Amino acid sequence: MPFIEVTLVEGRSPEQLRALISGISQAVSDAVDAPVGNIRVVIREVPPTHWAAGDVTIAERTTREEGTT
Repeated sequence: MPFIEVTLVEGRSPEQLRALISGISQAVSDAVDAPVGNIRVVIREVPPTHWAAGDVTIAERTTREEGTT
């Protein structure tokens, strides 16, 4: 039973998340010949203040980018 875990910065609509689940489920089914009903997908949404790269959070990066436009 394939188990797929996805971590994203929060902010996507329920429709976007639903489309992601469907796309992932179909891709995994095609790739490993698993029945879609046996595939598990978990989406974890993280606040932009809790995700950083290079010691800069996504929230900080977004603020900086908005200030330069």
